[in-house]
Amino acid sequence: MSNPQSLTQLFALDSLLEPEEIAIRDTVRKFATDRIRPHVAQWFEDAKLPARDLAKELGGLGVLGMHLDGYGCSGMSATAYGLACLELEAVDSGIRSLVSVQGSLAMFSIHHWGSEEQKQEWLPRMAAGEAIGCFGLTEPDFGSNPAGMRTNAKRDGDDWILSGTKMWITNGSIADVAVVWAQTDLDEGPKGIRGFVVPTDTPGFSAPEIHAKMSLRASVTSELVLDGVRLPSSAMLPLAKGLRGPLTALGEARFGIAFGAVGAARDCLETAIDYAQSRIVFDKPLASFQLTQAKIADMALEVGKGHLLAYNLGRIKDRGEITPEQISTGKLNSVREAIAIARECRTILGANGITLEYPVIRHANNLESVLTYEGTSEMHQLSIGKALTGEAAFR
Repeated sequence: MSNPQSLTQLFALDSLLEPEEIAIRDTVRKFATDRIRPHVAQWFEDAKLPARDLAKELGGLGVLGMHLDGYGCSGMSATAYGLACLELEAVDSGIRSLVSVQGSLAMFSIHHWGSEEQKQEWLPRMAAGEAIGCFGLTEPDFGSNPAGMRTNAKRDGDDWILSGTKMWITNGSIADVAVVWAQTDLDEGPKGIRGFVVPTDTPGFSAPEIHAKMSLRASVTSELVLDGVRLPSSAMLPLAKGLRGPLTALGEARFGIAFGAVGAARDCLETAIDYAQSRIVFDKPLASFQLTQAKIADMALEVGKGHLLAYNLGRIKDRGEITPEQISTGKLNSVREAIAIARECRTILGANGITLEYPVIRHANNLESVLTYEGTSEMHQLSIGKALTGEAAFR
């Protein structure tokens, strides 16, 4: 038997990265392997995550808001951030979600749309993992159509009173601050949507955790309830007007998913290859059968192409030229292929593939959520379709 190649060697992936990017990737990979991988299956089974401890460690690693400048943030490139997401999701989507929501949704919104006072108050602590943030956009009846949100903010003198409910909010129950989007009377329709920085100890705010999940179990998912939450006028994000505010932040998170889901696919494939090499069937390794090699070859093509697409999107984003449709292309392709690869790898592992002894079924379950959040596959198909035809088919 000849010496097998790795996926990295097959596609010469490291030749496309700068030395600093490889160093960042390897640092995050080592942290994920040493600190998270030994425990994540148990966290998944118990549906419990030591999120506060992990946030501080991730903050010390420099990955929280790592693509933002100043205020204690690392100021790394978009590509470096994507590589970090890839390595974190190679261990578990829930861990990457913690980092994405913290950095690309909550911190990005404050950094991009907030006042100097809001930035100084929250960003350094969030970058260090000492304060955890969440992002309240999705509602029970409004996911793909956030313009229809019912959460509202009404003026009362110099204050704002927020009322409403948000759903499927990562980090919600453990957050110190929530970026909440609400309808106001400042403009008609979606133009009246504004963002608010809400300390979670404000009276009227609660965040009951959602239980009985079969996906993203190593992640905190919550409902946000705003029952007459009174905020000063300074709580509004002054530069965010209309849906552009939350949608820009979602684009940041989707970019991370375009990398992250590739990491989950890679981990499944590497697990399946290792298993097939050691599993003896009919007196020889499972890896020596043609059908097994055909599966591995086909999956390797998709994982490799997923890396290449993600790397290219990183370069485009670092040039400041990326478009929402390009991000949709990355998110749609990476997650759709990753979930198909996870299911195919499960067939190579046979019955062993349904246990938490191996990561494959955990990745498959997690990817069911990743397929839906930050824009469903259908919405990304329509975004790409509009870009190519010039016709909007959302309604």
